[in-house]
Amino acid sequence: MTLEQLRIFVAVAECEHVTRAAGTLHLTQSAVSAAIRSLEARHGIALFHRVGRRIELTQAGRVFRAEAVAVLARAEAAELVLSELGGTLRGTLRIQASQTVASYWLPPLLVRFGTICPEVTVEVVAGNTSSVAHAVEAGAAELGLVEGEVDNPLLDQTILARDQLIVVTAPGHVWAGGGHLEAERMFETSWVLRESGSGTRAAFEVWLREHGLLPERLQVTLELPSNEAVLAAVQANNGATVVSERAAGPHLAAGLLVRCGVTMPPRSFKALRHRERYASRASRALVELALR
Repeated sequence: MTLEQLRIFVAVAECEHVTRAAGTLHLTQSAVSAAIRSLEARHGIALFHRVGRRIELTQAGRVFRAEAVAVLARAEAAELVLSELGGTLRGTLRIQASQTVASYWLPPLLVRFGTICPEVTVEVVAGNTSSVAHAVEAGAAELGLVEGEVDNPLLDQTILARDQLIVVTAPGHVWAGGGHLEAERMFETSWVLRESGSGTRAAFEVWLREHGLLPERLQVTLELPSNEAVLAAVQANNGATVVSERAAGPHLAAGLLVRCGVTMPPRSFKALRHRERYASRASRALVELALR
């Protein structure tokens, strides 16, 4: 098995089409098909279902894809290390970040980073706190950026910034009139929340438990995978949600949502790095820039 075969497999898995994958890789369709057939034949396993003109990953293919992505990421990290040892700072820095961090905090930081390290290519994958921590542990990302709590002894954590969670509703909601809301009143309305594994949701559930309340009692009508989807749903269904103040800011300014009188503690944005893996100069430079 070669790195080139892994690159081809991952490209085909992402495109779900051999011809389109060949185009992105600048290879012939026959070369891509041959690489996939070689992998499948050597290990006696089908990685794709052939469905008409397109293909789909088999269960084995989905499992293998995660490992292939991690191996390719580690190879790119190794290349970055060699370039740094040779006195240059170029290569690819792979980052995974949770939704709030990736959408509202990270982009301006990356713009600043690009002026300092112009020859470093940064690739960012958005997920939730749980998936980001798993990616750093597995080696699919060198650096993870999250807002949720992570309990993993293999990962070093560095606090980079502070964030504030707030509760918001549509302007017509009964809570929109202002005034302090006790924690017990959280059961009076329906909720639209992020998915399990989200740092935002986990922080909200911890806050409820700290007040002696069971999160399971909430009337959760929708679970959605992004902050923007959650905010749009609350605007439409007149329920409530808990979200980063950074994410809700434009909606509050436009009068589409209203902040409710719920006091929640601040939380931290953190960088995650594997304790036993080399920390590239590029990743260290990004963290140092964020701390300025």
